[in-house]
Amino acid sequence: MKKFKMAVLQLNTQENKAEKLQQVSQMIDEAAEKGAQLVALPEVFNVIDLHKTPPEEIPGGESSQMLIEAAKRNNVYIHGGSFLEKVDGSEKKYNTSIFISPNGEILGRYEKLHLFDVDLPDGKRIRESDRNMAGRAVVNCETSLANFGFAICYDIRFPELFRLLALRGAEVIFTPANFTMPTGKDHWECILRTRAIENGVYIVAPAQIGVKANFTAFGASMIIDPWGTVIARAPERECIIYGEIDLEYLEKVRYQIPSLRNRRADIYNLEYIGE
Repeated sequence: MKKFKMAVLQLNTQENKAEKLQQVSQMIDEAAEKGAQLVALPEVFNVIDLHKTPPEEIPGGESSQMLIEAAKRNNVYIHGGSFLEKVDGSEKKYNTSIFISPNGEILGRYEKLHLFDVDLPDGKRIRESDRNMAGRAVVNCETSLANFGFAICYDIRFPELFRLLALRGAEVIFTPANFTMPTGKDHWECILRTRAIENGVYIVAPAQIGVKANFTAFGASMIIDPWGTVIARAPERECIIYGEIDLEYLEKVRYQIPSLRNRRADIYNLEYIGE
């Protein structure tokens, strides 16, 4: 299939997990009714409560089960943004994306690779690694729609990941996020458009919006084409946006700007962990 309709959900997720799962299920139904063949969700779409809610098993948890049922009910692919997954034998969690087929099969899963550990100028230390475990695999998923690649939030600052995904065939890369307002207003669109341009891919960026417990989320969910053009952008509220993924156009752009073909692999190479 050379063209398909993409839906992106922008959410203001808070502490009421059951209420949010019901809302997301209804939004998926609405997107499917409007012709979307794939629906993408933001990071931690199910609950944001400073890690009070226990992580889930995948499959078997209520968030993954809701997505599986919604995919089957609507005959659509679903990219499940991300949510916290239980890690056997550890108190830490994975921040995990899952990709679900129209028959409810989990075709791919990705654990966030890059954890946000930073020392701020005011002396505050943020250590995502204190509570989450980093993944160890670069993940692509080949389907009848396209070859999809996966990233989550902070991952967008690491161009190596996106180049590896593109070299492994990615045509569309998901970047679900819960970006903060200060960095979002200056970096979000700039980075994402660059990742699309330098790799000749569509970037699908579902985001959180709204005031959370410890910061304000930037929002600005968008779909970006391989030329770097923003073809869909969310307003400042919860909503669904739509865009067409056109793989013939992607091939045209890659022919015009052959950066993947012109790489000097004889001079430099990227190594990575994972299959």
